[in-house]
Amino acid sequence: MIIAIPAEEKSLDSVISINFGRSPYYCIYDTEKEQSTFVENKAVERSGGAGVEAAQNLVDRKIDALVTFRLGDHAAKVLTTAKIKVLKAVNLSIADNIAKVLDHSLEELNEVHPGGINKG
Repeated sequence: MIIAIPAEEKSLDSVISINFGRSPYYCIYDTEKEQSTFVENKAVERSGGAGVEAAQNLVDRKIDALVTFRLGDHAAKVLTTAKIKVLKAVNLSIADNIAKVLDHSLEELNEVHPGGINKG
C-alpha cells in the first residue's frame, strides 16, 4: 500500500500539515518496502485550486490512501473518483500515523469542507 501524508518537514518525526493543499511536502510511504520519500508540493504557490492540483499529483503517484486532518470538497472528489481511501489523521507524528494505518486504527475522513483559497 502507498500512503500519502501532508508534512510540514521532510521527516517521519514531522507533524502533519493541517492544510492539505498548502502543505509544503507530502510523505509518500510504501508499506511493502517500508520506505518513505518526501516530495515538494508544487501546488503550494497557486492562487487557487491548490488542493485539486495536489490531489491530482498524488493520484498520479498511484497512492492508495491519504492521511489528513481535513480536505476540501473539490480535492476530495479527485481522490474518491480515483478510489483513494481518505483517513482522518491524529495529532501525532507522521511515523505514528503510519503505524495507525498499519494497525487499522484510523477512521475514514467523512467530513469535507467547501474548497477555496486557504481552506484546505
